[in-house]
Amino acid sequence: MAGLDSDVDLGTIPLVALNMTVRKKLGLYLNPKHTVAADWMAVAEAIGFTYLEIKNYEQFKNPTKTVLEDWQARNTSASVGKLLSILEEVDRKDIVEDLRPAIDEDVWKYLETLKKKSEPPVQVPEVDSCLPRTPERFGITVEDDPEGTPEMFDAFICYCQSDFEFVHEMIRELEQTEYRLKLCVFDRDVLPGSCVWTITSELIERRCKRMVVVISDEYLDSDACDFQTKFALSLCPGARSKRLIPVIYKSMTKPFPSILRFLTVCDYTRPCTQAWFWVRLAKALSLP
Repeated sequence: MAGLDSDVDLGTIPLVALNMTVRKKLGLYLNPKHTVAADWMAVAEAIGFTYLEIKNYEQFKNPTKTVLEDWQARNTSASVGKLLSILEEVDRKDIVEDLRPAIDEDVWKYLETLKKKSEPPVQVPEVDSCLPRTPERFGITVEDDPEGTPEMFDAFICYCQSDFEFVHEMIRELEQTEYRLKLCVFDRDVLPGSCVWTITSELIERRCKRMVVVISDEYLDSDACDFQTKFALSLCPGARSKRLIPVIYKSMTKPFPSILRFLTVCDYTRPCTQAWFWVRLAKALSLP
């Protein structure tokens, strides 16, 4: 691994850059109670969480992990640099010294990933073509105008393949009824041949007003869904624009993702509220 440049401002590096290994090690330092040194509660207080919020985090097996996830979901100022300064503020310089090499490595990998995503994929130059080349971010969906008028949507649907049957039902209930909403379903609407991450980012940020996240056990194991969810959350910290709407349509054996715990959920699994499910979801997606 190449070394991290000394001029990198860690205050500009979002907390999402830290991988699970570093987060687990932070938990090993901060989770234990009744120690002389400051624990996760001191860190949570320095971040700005209220007394009641901190008391609620006590129920979690790894409160440090949950605090960091909620912080990065709510606040655009949640950065690696800010975390390091808080650790020093609560006099946990020992953690900074021990984990700094691993943190620097995560930051380096994060910056390298961003660099690669910004670079167009290497392709063989065209020898001859009777059609003009279209900019990558214009000709990406079935209804895109090659002249540059992008296709717009009411909502991007974040789902994994095992939940596609429910996505079909969503299309029937929201597009083919009086609601007349326009959903962006990747397997149906996106043209093949472009960089997945670039296209996904373009659709979520610029083409879709909202994003519906279909939560299931399989969703939790999907790297694509994880990227889409975290990217959407980074655009609307604290859910101030109601941009992201979690949906549960079947019972789960795994815990609900903690990063979405602060958002209100549309739950299809409760028989007593099923009659209102599509009305509530359609209304949320119809907001300006």
